[in-house]
Amino acid sequence: MALCSSDGALALPSELIVHIFSFLSDRDKLRASAVCSRWRECLFYPALWTELKLRVGGGTNGGGSGSEQTPRLEFLMRKFGSFVRELQLELAPLDGCLSPLQHGVDAVESDPQFAKDAMVTYLDQVLCVLGSLRNNRNLQKLSLYGDTCILQDDGILDSSYLSQVDQGGKKMKEIQQLFEEILSNSRQLKWLSSAFMLGVVTPCSLASLSNSSTCSLEHLSLIDSQLPSLISSIELERLTNLRSLSLDFCDFTSDMCRLLAGGDRAPLHRLSLLLNGAALDVKPLDGTTTEDDWKALVRRSTNLRVYIMAMDVCSQDLLRVLKPSVPLERIHLDSYSTPVTDGVLELISQQYHKTLSHFILMRDEAGFPDLSVNRNEDPLVLLAWRCVHLAVLIIHGYTVWSHNLVAISRLRGSNLKVLEVSEESIDFDPDQSVYIEGDPVHNLVKEVSLGLGRVWHPSMDNSVVLNEPTQHFHREMQSFSAGM
Repeated sequence: MALCSSDGALALPSELIVHIFSFLSDRDKLRASAVCSRWRECLFYPALWTELKLRVGGGTNGGGSGSEQTPRLEFLMRKFGSFVRELQLELAPLDGCLSPLQHGVDAVESDPQFAKDAMVTYLDQVLCVLGSLRNNRNLQKLSLYGDTCILQDDGILDSSYLSQVDQGGKKMKEIQQLFEEILSNSRQLKWLSSAFMLGVVTPCSLASLSNSSTCSLEHLSLIDSQLPSLISSIELERLTNLRSLSLDFCDFTSDMCRLLAGGDRAPLHRLSLLLNGAALDVKPLDGTTTEDDWKALVRRSTNLRVYIMAMDVCSQDLLRVLKPSVPLERIHLDSYSTPVTDGVLELISQQYHKTLSHFILMRDEAGFPDLSVNRNEDPLVLLAWRCVHLAVLIIHGYTVWSHNLVAISRLRGSNLKVLEVSEESIDFDPDQSVYIEGDPVHNLVKEVSLGLGRVWHPSMDNSVVLNEPTQHFHREMQSFSAGM
């Protein structure tokens, strides 16, 4: 920058320096601040940092272990925590802390101290963030996500581990108290989201929300499958301007649905529901919304759209929850051991043909079930034919016949903005290959590309279609709700 190299740059008024900073990216702001101490002082002017997006975890952008990133987090929160308007934070205590030969649970099981250190780091980082936000009255958006699935699934969070890293639960209690202070001190909170943040939210937390924020809050998401319901109908009744809601499916009761259908509140626009099959023994479907409840809600909220992710849910339970009146726009069926049946796909394509735009079908297990067995028409082709607004289709872990993939591309054409199918999911009919000359993969790529009106290839990188389900839900919910 020629401006920064001149003597005149050092004498510029602070207002002009801040104005210059406003045109620069975050990285360029940091570089420009090296000019002199006055430029460094202007770097932290509140108007330049209304929004902060952070992901803290080992290996993030080459950032080392989670504990090594704590000083950086402390610095940022010390500088911005008291005035930042929007904070989006993802904490990943185990992300990247593993060696290339270790993966998640194996590493945790082989080194218990490793898991304890990860928990200590997580607790310290949460305390750092919440402690810096406690007196921030300008906060309008707070989004927290804890990438802690490995700790949860492997039982690292049982009482024996927690008692060793947090004796007497002092840190957990302090974390919960700080979160409640943030809610009580807020004056214009519009977006509140906490997903899988261990120890942060309790069923009593929402009661601390200030009266002014109960009127301004438009989006609420409190999810932790390890706990009972974090949102009660009593607290939800206070949030009269709520337009977007995200919660565990089993917590979305008939009473709550009827409350949201009331005429004395703003209509709901977005509803994201997470259904975890592994938790159904503890949190059964009894008492969840009925068909009549959905009808009443849709009558009141005519623009309502719903996003559902179902993780390892058997087809029998899926058929129970997929009511005809649900205005389903996005659905993600993710399983390890419980494959989805063709009957579920048939139901989805029949009931939601007017609203469905996103369909994700995932299975991370050996063997690729063929959903078209014993059927005249492939259920995925029927779904593409019936669902006229389908824009995103992602498939892995199920057999997709090449000729059916071509049919899907031709049916939806360029309107199908995303078609991701893992290479290993695609199979070729030996009877049809007799009539096709040349390499079958090349022919498939050519035909699908012609159908879509753009260059297409099977997904070679499974990370594109396979990622941590809870993280996918959190990020999809964010974009889905922001779209309101």
